[in-house]
Amino acid sequence: MKSKAPQQKLQVVEEIEGLIKVHNDGHVDRPEIVPNVGCSLVPDLGVTCRDAIIDKYTNLWARIYVPTAANKLPLLLYFHGGGFCVGSASWSCYHELLAKLAARAGCAVFSVSYRLAPEHPLPAAYDDGVKAAVWAKQQEFAGVGSEWWAGRCDFSRIFLGGDSAGANIAYNVGLRANSIGVGVKGLLLIQPFFGGVARTRSEMCVARSALTLAASDAYWRMALPAGAGRDHPWCSTAGSEFGILRRAGAAVLVCVAEADILRDRNLEFCGGLAREGVRVEQVVSKGVGHAFHILNKSRLAQTRLHELLSHVKNFVGR
Repeated sequence: MKSKAPQQKLQVVEEIEGLIKVHNDGHVDRPEIVPNVGCSLVPDLGVTCRDAIIDKYTNLWARIYVPTAANKLPLLLYFHGGGFCVGSASWSCYHELLAKLAARAGCAVFSVSYRLAPEHPLPAAYDDGVKAAVWAKQQEFAGVGSEWWAGRCDFSRIFLGGDSAGANIAYNVGLRANSIGVGVKGLLLIQPFFGGVARTRSEMCVARSALTLAASDAYWRMALPAGAGRDHPWCSTAGSEFGILRRAGAAVLVCVAEADILRDRNLEFCGGLAREGVRVEQVVSKGVGHAFHILNKSRLAQTRLHELLSHVKNFVGR
């Protein structure tokens, strides 16, 4: 009788405490650190919210927010943050943020829930973003089932946006937008998640907010394709693709947090866009750190969120 092969000892190979734990057998644990919520909203916001399935086979879906308004609305496709590895369009913090954004900025918001790494490493999230953008654009003429939101939208004013890893996704989908027949008027990039091999000054500072350098490195290890490092163009933007945005005529709003370890990379990114002739505007939120707009309830953070939403309103209202 053949002896049984020894069982592989279960070990944790990647972990960001409280958020994700990856085992050597491929199993992934994600504690529910943020509650998932349904579409119900506070009536005072004057926003209608429903979910829509984009691709049932890959579980690609979106949560759509439409404010009460007489005029046709700009459409913002939004991608949540979470280092490509955690998060959902149904997370309560994003549900609250995007309902407020829709009401305050006067735009329809199409919040995409994409596939996560490490089970689905990049470019899966980019591919899902492209598919969501194409699907949303097709609803302009779809009629039954989508008219409650698509009938309210001005599809000549499509914006792509997101925060942290979601801003990275919005940027990379934006690079493909014209080639897939989706004209994009602008990109809203809130604390975009980029990296690199060499450390910046802000990365070397002690983290004063949600994202640490160790967590950032772990997210990139889990999200990038096998064998890729932080010099990969999906992580470290070389700038060679900035001309695509210039030729497309897309404007870019980059929202930077002063106490974020990503601050210097975000400012370098803005400088690179400007040098390539892209219409870029940068806004620095003073005294707050990464993800303050969803995780920090202090009076200062709420003031900065109010200011941030004002900038978004001006950007999408052009």
